[in-house]
Amino acid sequence: MSISSEHKPLGKQVTGSLHTLSPIVELNVGGEMYTTTLSTLKKHPGSKLAEMFTGQPKLRTDSEGRFFIDRPGTYFKYILEYLRSNQVPTQCIQDVYKEALFYDIEPLIKQLEDSPQIFGELVARRQFLARVPNYSENIELMIRIARAEAVASRQSNVIVCVVKTEEDAARCQDALNNLDMDKKSVVKFGPWKAVPSISDLLDCIQMDVEAKGYKISFQPHVAEKGFRFKSHDFFYKFLFTWW
Repeated sequence: MSISSEHKPLGKQVTGSLHTLSPIVELNVGGEMYTTTLSTLKKHPGSKLAEMFTGQPKLRTDSEGRFFIDRPGTYFKYILEYLRSNQVPTQCIQDVYKEALFYDIEPLIKQLEDSPQIFGELVARRQFLARVPNYSENIELMIRIARAEAVASRQSNVIVCVVKTEEDAARCQDALNNLDMDKKSVVKFGPWKAVPSISDLLDCIQMDVEAKGYKISFQPHVAEKGFRFKSHDFFYKFLFTWW
């Protein structure tokens, strides 16, 4: 039974060689439509994007015959502009960087990594956090504690202890023991060997928890007993607001 021209398949695997196609290429990138040339897409031969359009095609097409790439279409325009004119984007840097990594366009990746936004994140902040023991695991632990405390509540609190040096960690031990006796969960960060301060780490914690979609704030935690020093030097209360 033949299929009429008015009822095309929703998608099909391309079986012909791209060498036989028109040099003009129509693309559907995550629902955004683009028109460009094969030479533009293949400008950097070692990239994943070039490989998509080299030799035997590996892409499917949409119902209109446009090559379909299942990626965010909004940022592909910046990728395309770079391929056309070597223009490095100045907006949506973080998102374009993710796409450049996916398409493996090495020259663009390197230029974006030199931008203040990516440099600050990868070289400065991430290198610092890599020196804070169990940082990522502690972020997840904070979230688990907050969610467990959220039953029938608008807000939940998580106590965090932040110590930069081994000496500070020793000073806090009695307070940690007292909190444990009171059956209060405490998430401990540090110590670490790097220049950033306790205040810097607190900002990082808030930034990374908020990046996961949570609404949080923090303030010094003042203990009721058992502290032989100012508790707000090392203990903080993170407040998760649910509604």
